[in-house]
Amino acid sequence: MKQKNPLFIPFFISIILLSTFIGCQSSEDQSQSQEKQTIHLFNGENLDGWYTYLKGYGKNNDPNQVFTVEDGMIRITGEDWGSIITEEEYENYHLIAEFRWGGPTHEPRKNRARDCGLLLHSVGEDGAWSETWMYSIEANIIEGGTGDFIVVGDKSENFSITSPVAEEKQNGSWIYQHDGQMETIHSGRINWWGRDPGWKDTLGFRGSQDIEHPVGEWNTIECIAHADSIIVLVNDQIVNKAFDVKPQKGRIQIQSEAAEIFFRRVDLIPL
Repeated sequence: MKQKNPLFIPFFISIILLSTFIGCQSSEDQSQSQEKQTIHLFNGENLDGWYTYLKGYGKNNDPNQVFTVEDGMIRITGEDWGSIITEEEYENYHLIAEFRWGGPTHEPRKNRARDCGLLLHSVGEDGAWSETWMYSIEANIIEGGTGDFIVVGDKSENFSITSPVAEEKQNGSWIYQHDGQMETIHSGRINWWGRDPGWKDTLGFRGSQDIEHPVGEWNTIECIAHADSIIVLVNDQIVNKAFDVKPQKGRIQIQSEAAEIFFRRVDLIPL
């Protein structure tokens, strides 16, 4: 029997180790490259790169200090309705935001579900919608409904989304279903797949399938906007998808809508 080369085993192992090392290096390089590309929309210190718009007060006029930075977090009191808005427009990105609800709520939603939202692809005039927000596509942040889509537009062909939905509506709105029939809307909402059919607009509402953590705990919401699609994830789970999205780029708004909310991270990774 021919004897095996004694160098064969060490050589074979060295190839595996080298491949593993190269793989780790590649993964590390990719991570470092991604970090270099990441746009920190919130720098942890101030609201540079954003401007405010509040109903009744207009642009950059915030007499009640609705938007402030405290302890490395954006604090939104919700006292006045409006938003902070990015000075730049964006398209083809992965948006990652970390938020938690505070305590106080305000009229006219004092006893209703805490409400906020990320308004994507925002275009046109400030306050065009109800003198409050720019026209946009909203990824809703609301107790029991975080991950819902809302078309915040003028009901024209210029603002729409198409999603696969269940056959039956839920309280008058379509509900996302990954293998459902495709429906296009120019106004209204498409609820995330797990929205409780018994949802009520009441303070502290929680549904049986809610992925969002309880009030006071941190959550992550991600919006992957690529070409004409948007995918929304809540705490690492896909909750909603939209296609043939119009428009496909614009500013980003974070709402103030009668409930205190904090954001400690708002990052954008270009795709």
